[in-house]
Amino acid sequence: MIDPLRQFLTGSNGLETDLSAQPAAPGQDTRFPRAHENSRRSASPEKPAPKGPLSPNSMKASLAPQAFPKESRLLRRGEFRRVYEEGQRRSTSLCAIFFRPNGLSWTRLGVTVPGRVGNAVVRNRAKRRLREIFRRHRAAIPAGWDIVLNPRAAVAEVQFPTLVREILRLFPNQAAPSSSGESRPQ
Repeated sequence: MIDPLRQFLTGSNGLETDLSAQPAAPGQDTRFPRAHENSRRSASPEKPAPKGPLSPNSMKASLAPQAFPKESRLLRRGEFRRVYEEGQRRSTSLCAIFFRPNGLSWTRLGVTVPGRVGNAVVRNRAKRRLREIFRRHRAAIPAGWDIVLNPRAAVAEVQFPTLVREILRLFPNQAAPSSSGESRPQ
């Protein structure tokens, strides 16, 4: 009997007899020979991008006016700190809100969710729900404010219509005084 390790190391186990020693032709897939390919599958799985304007039924076309652009968000730590330090505060059992005039003709939103609200899934759900309220009801929120929302744990579980009513009640009631003539970004 021949030692299995020696067979493996010397290649005398009979497994390599079916492999071709010829190099692959240029453009041919070296991993699978052409005879074994799936004939029902196209050679190019990715379709090229369509040329021309988007169709009227395209989802991208319908999402544009409903977007939550960067200009409508508080992104930097300094912006959040300024709202906390210089702004006013209101709170309910669902959320605390901090707001201050920003000198712009539009309102920006920031959401901070503390770790005690729950794990990452719960915190992200709370953020998505609050951003959605802001996105849907932006017309009802006065312009010219920087707003930071600090949700409590109940935000992730409360019924959405109740959450909308409570959060909209917290927002400032009037437009902030604008110190510059900037127009809203498109």
